Amino acid sequence: MIEPGTHRFGPANATLSVQTRRGGAAAKAGHDLLLEVTAWNGTLTIGADGAPTAAELTADATSLRVQRGTGGMKALDDEDKANIHQTIDDEVLERGDLAFRSTAVDGDRVEGELTLAGRTRPLTLELSVAGDGSVSGSATVKQSDWGMKPYSALFGTLKVLDEVEVSLEGHL
Repeated sequence: MIEPGTHRFGPANATLSVQTRRGGAAAKAGHDLLLEVTAWNGTLTIGADGAPTAAELTADATSLRVQRGTGGMKALDDEDKANIHQTIDDEVLERGDLAFRSTAVDGDRVEGELTLAGRTRPLTLELSVAGDGSVSGSATVKQSDWGMKPYSALFGTLKVLDEVEVSLEGHL
C-alpha cells in the first residue's frame, strides 16, 4: 500500500504526454504526433485508505517536444520537429501555461478544472494508482472547448483533430 500523504511527481519519475491525430483531405501528408511535456510538476494526495483524494498539476506549455511522428509522406527530421515546437508555442498554446486541480475524486475518476489557453473549464480524467506506487492517468481534451482552434495547414485540408489525448505514466 502507498503511504498516505502528498506525493510529488514530475519528469524525474513520470512522463506526461500528448497524442495528436490528423484529419482532413490531405491527412496522408501530415503526422500523428506524440509530444512529451518536459517541464511540469504535480502532486497526488493519498488518503489513509491508500486511495487518491486530490491531484494537481502544472505544466510549462513551451516545454512540449515531439517524441514521435507517425504517418506522413516522409519521416520527421530535426528541422520539422523544431518547426512543430515553434508552431505549438506561437499559434496553438500561445506560450500560456496550463494547470489542473481536482475538485472531487471517486475511485479511478477524477473531476477537476483545467486551465488552458487562458480559460478554466471542467475536465474528467481517469487515474489508476497501484499498490507499488505506479500511477497512470488519461484524459481527452477537446481544444475547441477552451476556445482553441486546432492547427490546420494547406487551406484546411490538413488539420489536427480537435480531441487530443493526454496521458501520465509514472511512479510515486
